[in-house]
Amino acid sequence: MGTSSETFNKKEREKKKLKKQQEKKEKAEDRKTNAAKGKGLEDMMAYVDANGNLTSVPQDLSLRKKVSADDIQIAVPKQEHVEEEIVRNGTVAFFNDSKGFGFIRDLQTQESIFVHVNALTEQIRENDKVTFEIEQGQKGPTAVKVKKTVK
Repeated sequence: MGTSSETFNKKEREKKKLKKQQEKKEKAEDRKTNAAKGKGLEDMMAYVDANGNLTSVPQDLSLRKKVSADDIQIAVPKQEHVEEEIVRNGTVAFFNDSKGFGFIRDLQTQESIFVHVNALTEQIRENDKVTFEIEQGQKGPTAVKVKKTVK
């Protein structure tokens, strides 16, 4: 007589498989019975009270405040366009002729502004008084139309 071809492991796997199938059928039947009872729209509604909190009870409409759509700020507030001074004054804090760039110290804001040799109308050196305009460059403000001022 031969031994059974089913090993203990095979029997255990088969039991687990049948158990999972049975649980799946039970869950499906449970869903069907609960769906018939199901929640109505009113049970799923949420309301916002005067303080912005969610509630399950509708609020008194007389307590509502009128809000203009223009008063609502979703992101950054609109910035008013500010005309900046077009021509500025400054002194050359650093300039490297061989590399072709340097920095100008703005006299009004004390900010260092990058300047490239292509933006010069005439040759400049360190400590020269200059006038310039500012444009936004790739990495920040850049001085353009740089001219020496007469002493």
